[in-house]
Amino acid sequence: MNKREVGASHEKLAGAYLETQGYLILEYNFRSRRSEIDIVARDGEYLVFVEVKYRADERNGDPLEAVDVRKQKRICQAARYYLMIHHLNMDTPCRFDVAAVRGQKVELVKNAFYYIE
Repeated sequence: MNKREVGASHEKLAGAYLETQGYLILEYNFRSRRSEIDIVARDGEYLVFVEVKYRADERNGDPLEAVDVRKQKRICQAARYYLMIHHLNMDTPCRFDVAAVRGQKVELVKNAFYYIE
């Protein structure tokens, strides 16, 4: 399995977990010119942009720590583009979550970070 296939399998695992938590998955791998959002979903009134991070073990660090400020900015830019092309305004209630995948276990951090310009 190549790196992209490994990532996709963990995104699907995270998506299945999100569905058990009541999320409605709208899209996987939304791409803008500069970034990608792993999962776009609805959770109640919120449009949720989910970053999925996988680590086979802790040798490469905690997956939650991999979503640094630079990555957050890129996700926010992609989210703004998503809102624009779907004709949603900036008043749409949005949230940024991170799903950490360790083996077959998913840990979800809701509201992991706020919108950054």
